[in-house]
Amino acid sequence: MTGISRTSADLDPRRRRILFRAWHRGIREMDLILGQFAEAELATLSEAELDELEAIMGEEDNDLVRWITGEKPLPERYATELFFRIAAYGPDFDPVRHETK
Repeated sequence: MTGISRTSADLDPRRRRILFRAWHRGIREMDLILGQFAEAELATLSEAELDELEAIMGEEDNDLVRWITGEKPLPERYATELFFRIAAYGPDFDPVRHETK
């Protein structure tokens, strides 16, 4: 997926804002992770989960990518079910390895 495919017409204003923010991050990696997560799950999140999602989205993109890839330890405040659900939308960030013959 390379961009938004879900309509926001059936979402309340808060969820519309979150969906837009999820697809308009600072770096493409986080667009893909947060955008895909938001498209798939935003409509069913509870108010508490929306609060947590907004807190996560308030973090710097570079920190989020490093936490998701394990390059940096995940702060304890984000070691939650929601964060791990978001991280599951992350592509494999390992570089492509070519076999040498």
